[in-house]
Formats: sequence, C-alpha cells, structure tokens
Amino acid sequence: MADWRKDRQAPRFTPGTLAAAGIGAALGLRKALLRIRYSFNGRTVLITGGSRGLGLVLARRLVKAGARVALCGRDEASLERAREELERGGAQVLALPCDVRDPVQVEATVSAVHERWGAVDVLINNAGVIQVGPLESMTVEDFQDAMDTHLWGALYTTLAVLPEMKQRGEGRIVNIASVGGRLSVPHLMPYSASKFALVGLSDGLRAELRQDGIFVTTVCPGLMRTGSPRNARFKGQNEAEYAWFAVGDSLPGLSVSAERAARLILDACRRGDAELLVGLAAKLGAVGRVLAPELTAALLAWTNRRLPQSSGQDSHTGADSETPLTRSWLTELSRRAAERNNEMDVPLH
Repeated sequence: MADWRKDRQAPRFTPGTLAAAGIGAALGLRKALLRIRYSFNGRTVLITGGSRGLGLVLARRLVKAGARVALCGRDEASLERAREELERGGAQVLALPCDVRDPVQVEATVSAVHERWGAVDVLINNAGVIQVGPLESMTVEDFQDAMDTHLWGALYTTLAVLPEMKQRGEGRIVNIASVGGRLSVPHLMPYSASKFALVGLSDGLRAELRQDGIFVTTVCPGLMRTGSPRNARFKGQNEAEYAWFAVGDSLPGLSVSAERAARLILDACRRGDAELLVGLAAKLGAVGRVLAPELTAALLAWTNRRLPQSSGQDSHTGADSETPLTRSWLTELSRRAAERNNEMDVPLH
C-alpha cells in the first residue's frame, strides 16, 4: 500500500500569491482600522438636500452618533420642520436655505457653518432633482437643471470645503449618485446623464484627494423608499409615469428602505470606501452593463417600449399625479416613508 503521505502535495506559494495575500490582508486591516478610528462624534457634517428624504434620514443617524449637522435646502418650511425634529432630541443642528446651483449661496452656507462650528469635517452631497418621462417630453432646460444640481452643485460645495480639509490633512466627502449614473434608465434621461457626470467627478476626486488624507465615496443606490416620488416631476402621461415609478419605488425587493440605505452609506463613509452600490437591483444593473452590455441594452430597450410614450412637455409633481392605483396598498410603504421623512409638501421649483 502506498504511503498516503507521499501522495499529499504541500501547498505551493509563489511570490505572486504571497503578494496578493499580503495586499488583501493589508486592505482588510486598513478597512477595519479606519472603521474603528473614524467616528462622527464631535464632527461637523454638512448635508445638501438635508431637509427631507434620504438627507433627513442620514441626519437622524448622524446626530445619534454625536455629530453636529448642518442641513441645507431650497424649501425653508421643510428645513424648519427638520431642524425642529432633530433639536427635540437635543441635537446640534443648523438649517440653512441654499440653492446649490448658485456658487454664491454655497459659499455663504459653508461660511455660516464655519462661523458656528468651525470647518466642515464631512460633506454629503445629497441634493437632487428627478424628471421622469420620455426623451421627447424633455427640454434642454430639464437637462440643465439636472446638471446644475447634481454636477455643479456637488462641485461648488466640494470646492468650498476643500481648502480646510487639505489644511487639516483629513476629510470625508460622500457623493450620492445613483445606479442611474452607471446604467442609463429609460425615461430618466436628464437624471441619468447628470448622475453619470457626478460619478465621473466623484471618481476623479477620489484619485486626486487621497494624497491629502481625504476619502471620497461614490454612492450608487437603486430605488429607495424615501417618499420622494411625490415630489419628483413627471411629464408626458404624468399619471402613468408616476404609477410605474411610485409602485417600483415602494415594493420590497425592488427597493430598499431609506433607513437601511443610510446605515450602509455611513458605514462606507467611516471605512473610506471608494464606492457603494445599494440594493440588489443596483448591483445587478451595474454588473450587467459591464459584463453583458448588449443584453443589458436590449433589456432596457424592451423596457422602454412598455413605458408610456406621450411626448407632452407639461410638468406635474407626483402629488398632483395620484390615481387609485398609486393610492392602493402597492405604494403603502412609500407613503409611510413620505410621512416620516418630511416629503408631504411640494418643494420650491
């Protein structure tokens, strides 16, 4: 009988496998140490679009973690409600009216935060707009508005906080993009184009600012139950457009809760992750575009043919586009989220 020990082969470790293992271990240790070391307690955090939806949910988690939170947004009534809610729990909150499309207002906002608490430690670029409808219903102004908000707004705020972050050699910037910034979704053309631009900006900032101790995280969520569809803008057959958007936004499996998304986003910020995809749909969409671009394009074209095709350019909010379907149990989770997250009033436009 052969000696079983002779048939066993010792594992072979080449320089390449050892190096790969070492790099993997170092990266894992780095993430663990960053998560332990970086705390929001005592930090100053600025959240754009912070008065409602995901921004407000992030603010709630941050104040519980001991952060000083500055919220900015265009709707002063929403800002005041958000401030009152957060301060009832003893939080340090600053609510500042600001249109991030205007660099002068952005500079004034960052200066106001600095006067109250000092430099901004964490910037979360969350302000956003959504226009839903076929390309024929969109105008150049729709594209400009989306680009001004998602690209230029994020750039203005980033440039305003960067000098002091660089001076300290430390900072965190979180850019809330979208899976629409990795995969262009039909009937969301201005939104997707501008989110692609934001992803490009965010990835470039990550590469250039890491040497200054600043970690930039690009967040690409899929559908989230924030309650925001009622304040999105719908064109063409607005009631039909709102119906597919609102139902998809509300169904578990297709969407994730805003609370879960906020937890994942802040964990990624603590670790200094480069990118976060939130939700199974976002992960499948992003991977599908890279690994099977032709199939993904065909599926998106198939989806587009089943969406409403009217090209009317009149714009309506989701709240003005309700039907019996969108008031049914199918959207109950989204309606509850809207009530929790300060989305019940229509914002300024």
